[in-house]
Amino acid sequence: MSMRHGWVFVPFCVCLILGISLQNLLGNRSVDAAEPQASNASQTSAASMSRPNIVLILADDLGVNDLACYGRADHRTPKLDALAKAGARFTTAYTAQPICSPSRAALMTGKCPARLHLTNYLPGRPDAPSQKLIQPVIEGQLPLEEPTLAEWLRGAGYTTGLFGKWHLGNKGFGAAEQGFDVVVSPPANTKPSAEEGGKGEYAITAAAEKFITENRDKPFFCYVPHNNPHIPLGAKPELTAKNSAAFHPTYAAMIETLDDAVGRLISKVDELGLTERTIFIFTSDNGGLHVLESPGTPATHNTPYRAGKGYVYEGGLREPLIVRWPGVIQPGKTIDTPVVLTDLVSTLLEAAGLNLSKTVGPLDGVSLMPLLRGEKFAQRSLFWHFPNYTNQGGRPAGAIRSGNFKLIEHFEDDSVELYDLAADPSEKQDLSKQDRERADKLRQELAAWRKRVGAQMPTPNPGFKADMHQTIYGQQDSSKLVPEKTAAATEPGWKDWRKAMSQATAGNKPKVTPASGDIRLHAKDAIVHAEKMRYEPESHKNVLGFWTNPKDWAEWKFDVAKAGKYEIEVQQGCGTGAGGSEVNVEVAGQTLKFTVVETGHFQHMILRTIGVVDLPSGSHALAIKPQTKPGVAVMDVRRVVLRPVP
Repeated sequence: MSMRHGWVFVPFCVCLILGISLQNLLGNRSVDAAEPQASNASQTSAASMSRPNIVLILADDLGVNDLACYGRADHRTPKLDALAKAGARFTTAYTAQPICSPSRAALMTGKCPARLHLTNYLPGRPDAPSQKLIQPVIEGQLPLEEPTLAEWLRGAGYTTGLFGKWHLGNKGFGAAEQGFDVVVSPPANTKPSAEEGGKGEYAITAAAEKFITENRDKPFFCYVPHNNPHIPLGAKPELTAKNSAAFHPTYAAMIETLDDAVGRLISKVDELGLTERTIFIFTSDNGGLHVLESPGTPATHNTPYRAGKGYVYEGGLREPLIVRWPGVIQPGKTIDTPVVLTDLVSTLLEAAGLNLSKTVGPLDGVSLMPLLRGEKFAQRSLFWHFPNYTNQGGRPAGAIRSGNFKLIEHFEDDSVELYDLAADPSEKQDLSKQDRERADKLRQELAAWRKRVGAQMPTPNPGFKADMHQTIYGQQDSSKLVPEKTAAATEPGWKDWRKAMSQATAGNKPKVTPASGDIRLHAKDAIVHAEKMRYEPESHKNVLGFWTNPKDWAEWKFDVAKAGKYEIEVQQGCGTGAGGSEVNVEVAGQTLKFTVVETGHFQHMILRTIGVVDLPSGSHALAIKPQTKPGVAVMDVRRVVLRPVP
């Protein structure tokens, strides 16, 4: 069984400012004092009632401009428009990744997909000869060791429920294993009827209504990840007819159905008298599907933003985000500050009264509480890392937004694009050549961030076929698709492109880490040979820490059922100014060496693949032995994974 823990929240810059002492660089290493406990049952009940309920609704592939309150004139969304008037509407909210599974992982963990090594949808697009690059092998599921928003909230006394789509792992890695007390996942595609829409909207809503009703007297977290409006498209015929003048009548009908389903949950919260103490959030996982992917698409367009799902252009990254919280958020508020959905984890945990430094630790998102209250909020750069190919035509790239400027780096040819989003939100005027100094600076900042989070990079494809690449990515660049007046008029011009895109991966399998077969060695199970280094069990640590003596070492005993090659991955953290230790990993008479890298904090972990070893079947021991220690400590280690090499 794996333990689930968080980390101390201390930004890496703290060490730069204050970190001349060992204690500052290592973080607070003492066991945290217990939080004050309620003296009686009534105090406990009062404390519970003061914590806000949380209803978080996540649409599936809903574009940033698909709601009327975001400017879409051909879509009907009266319930969501009213929600926006009752709370705050964010105009520059970004997803953590322009594709489903990674964005959902970030929304559950508060960590960026690059740090998690979960950067594409699950199970991912297979490699193909049309690619210049081979994609890195991604996690095949959200690892159980990664604590989730549901687990943190449950630990704080919340009842947790998920109603709808998980998409972060199958058997053994589902929502029930990741902190949700109640899980109801109706079929993703349903036959429209008087009682149901085309994506199970009302079955999901009914289950969520029941959960809210049953838990109205205690704090709850109700997570509602809808399947709407993901393909295949489906809606009640009468609604489709009603929306016949829309860009895509069926899609518009689906948005109206989604709006109605959300309205039911809003009404349920209000009817039960929970409005004043409930945070109600609506958003989406990635940009709208703007290309032909299945018959009857494209589903939508993201005008004026470029591209959509599967791209790091604005159309793929920008999301609607509406938050209602009476007494905290001024009604009718518009927030233009750029934020990322990863921020919602820190925000909701702070709102729930959790001490982030003692129970959670450093996350990639920050709390938006100052913005919600109308207070000053520090400007920061936002980053994306997408080393994958997508079914929508996206290719490996990274991006950074700093102020109004956004740089996109393409990994296939190392080219960059630079846009001033204030003057050019459609990303049409590339400024990278005329403003090279800014482009170079942002590129360096993006590269430093990738190193800091342990991002994986793609590698050259030895089987690359230039003619296939030209057919798919050269003749028609789907990032520049300009829609016709309707989806039906747009579809014919992209049928050949769609056929080539689909045929490129025919018969190939995606490469993901297996749900079973790997060997996971946790810090809590280590045999410690040390004077000072030890296992630190605090919930925000869960590491081998206090590694200040380079002579200290740790080992694990384990069995190998099947002989073969195993890739070794180490999860390590290291405070600023303390990196550079040389470390040996010894197993089965083989030694792998790696140099500890700084991650900004000792509990801000990254995943390091350090090499491959041959292991016979039977019993083994793996040892981690430092060789040098130029800084105040070697590192912290949370786990080691031995993963079978296909």
